[in-house]
Amino acid sequence: MNKWQEFRQASRMHFVPLMAICIIQGTLAAWVWNGKFNVWIALITMIGACAAHIFSMMINDLWDYRSGADKAAFESDEAISTDSGYLTSGKWSERSYEIVSWCVLAVALICAVILYMLSGWGVLLLGGLGCFMALFYVVPPVRYGYVGKGMSEMAHLLSFGIFPVMGSYYVQTGYFDPRLWILSLPMGILTTLTFFNHHFLHWKTDKQVGKRTLVVRWGVTKSFYFSIVLLSLALLSIIMCAIFGVIPIYGILVLIVAWPLCRMYSEMKGEKRNLQNHQRLLWLSLRTSLQFGGLLILLQLITRWFNT
Repeated sequence: MNKWQEFRQASRMHFVPLMAICIIQGTLAAWVWNGKFNVWIALITMIGACAAHIFSMMINDLWDYRSGADKAAFESDEAISTDSGYLTSGKWSERSYEIVSWCVLAVALICAVILYMLSGWGVLLLGGLGCFMALFYVVPPVRYGYVGKGMSEMAHLLSFGIFPVMGSYYVQTGYFDPRLWILSLPMGILTTLTFFNHHFLHWKTDKQVGKRTLVVRWGVTKSFYFSIVLLSLALLSIIMCAIFGVIPIYGILVLIVAWPLCRMYSEMKGEKRNLQNHQRLLWLSLRTSLQFGGLLILLQLITRWFNT
């Protein structure tokens, strides 16, 4: 295995398309609504945002390893570890993992500085808030990801939905648009759903080490129903996009993509809410999020084509 393949696995890069979709959505909004598009700004934005996303996942893995959360999940028969495994298995040393994490952050910061010089203060506002949430999700003294009470879910909605969509639009235009709030909701909620579902895989070991996620606080049954609520909100947000003209009215047809995920929820009753099915639910949530994101991008392009 070469270094690039190792980095892809260590950084859990399979989640990065969630961020990339948001950047594309915001960039396309600037082009479709205002006719503004700079390919170099778009490229720097994509690199910086994806680097920030990778940093957030790697620093999360690093401090979950240090707190004992990932090691407990790795060693337990009652949990499925969702980290990269590069620390818990000893493939990378803690020091090496930390150095790579900070190097990735450096890439994100360099991109942010360039975008600030090109586009203005909005980059510092959104970038600063995003960096704070990425760093202190599990890093002391804040560690709000260990507190629960919906703080991590709100951070996911902002960091992997609202902020990247608004930021990628801003760097192209120099201002914000109220419609961005609606445009960012489907991917923001779907990403929140995806990350929320991964807590089911190791909630018992999270509880042992003091990581108080909503699944730990509420228990599996209540949290499972909240997961359904998140999916329902995501589907409603797509309808809102159509109602407010953010996507064409026929865009609601993309809701059919959610059918396999809805069926999975309906099948998970009683004893079927086991670790294996929760793992299937996680990956189906990710797949559904990516499919929705791809179709929403296609709808934006169709809108541009009909408007020209």
